[in-house]
Amino acid sequence: MIVTKRYSWLRSATITPIVAALVLALTWGRSLNGFVMIIVAAALVGAVIAAVHHAEVVAHRVGEPFGTLILAIAVTVIEVGLIIMLMSAGGEGSDSLARDTVFAAFMIVCNGIIGLCLFVGALKHRVLEFRVEGVTAALATLSAVATLALVLPAFTTTTPGPTFSPAQLAFAGVASLILYGVFVFMQTVRHRDYFLPLKPDEEHASPPTARDATTSLVALLLCLVAVVGLAKTASPAIEGAVEAMGAPRAVVGVAIALLVLLPETTAAVRAAARNRVQTSLNLALGSALASIGLTIPAIALASVWLGGKLTLGLGAKEMVMLALTVVVTTLTVAPGRATLMQGTVHLAIFGAFLFLAVTP
Repeated sequence: MIVTKRYSWLRSATITPIVAALVLALTWGRSLNGFVMIIVAAALVGAVIAAVHHAEVVAHRVGEPFGTLILAIAVTVIEVGLIIMLMSAGGEGSDSLARDTVFAAFMIVCNGIIGLCLFVGALKHRVLEFRVEGVTAALATLSAVATLALVLPAFTTTTPGPTFSPAQLAFAGVASLILYGVFVFMQTVRHRDYFLPLKPDEEHASPPTARDATTSLVALLLCLVAVVGLAKTASPAIEGAVEAMGAPRAVVGVAIALLVLLPETTAAVRAAARNRVQTSLNLALGSALASIGLTIPAIALASVWLGGKLTLGLGAKEMVMLALTVVVTTLTVAPGRATLMQGTVHLAIFGAFLFLAVTP
């Protein structure tokens, strides 16, 4: 987990959630024109980035393992809030929004973020080294959770279509929680050394003061409220923009995943540029695990409240992309060393994912 070395800009960061909350209060339940929607979109993006920052500050204060859980829960609340608000708006394809977002998060992390980190790091440092034990454990857990949640529903026969029955959905949700919980325990307690850099020579930031941590906690809560509310406000415009572009509904899921993972992407790439690829991989794979392992159970519970069908099973094209990603990522991390070639391969697969999302 990357934490800023200075908290001097913490006070300025508290302005963003306040502004976002004001925008929400002024626009809630009203018909908005194009200019106001731009303001709402800007406030939504700012609130997401600020929320992750404040979660990192609080996490650094409380330490592990609770710090990791705080950050993961904060990111999951943002993602689930965006998904639920858009699903509740209804419309064609809303039942598959959770699937599209979770699949997009998997592809963005395993190909986009990891590929970019390896590419940037290898350009500067030629050969990148990391611990195989921790990375392969994270990848195995991520692959299992993704398969349980996204592949199996396409082959079950209890209910028609790529869906789970209530009992199957409950099992998938519980299994995801267990796998994620055991992984966090292993990462922070039992086998913490598996996730430490090979050369732990980096300087760690001093923990923030209790006052700064409290300020961040309040700002984090305000951000979460603003994100969920602004997503509800912006949902009609998002649906209209996608329809006007003639793009598939899956593009909405890709946009949500890109937005939620933007801060982690920036932090991971910066770490790779400083030859701290172990930190980059921990951050990227940890974010993906939280995104899938916590989002699926939350969406499963929300679907009971929302009612209607919840489509989780991937199509044939998406399954091929997922299988290719698992195989290539396994080959990338198995040696414990990576070069520019591996980064380029992952970025090529990520480019194919984005292209096929727009032109299926």
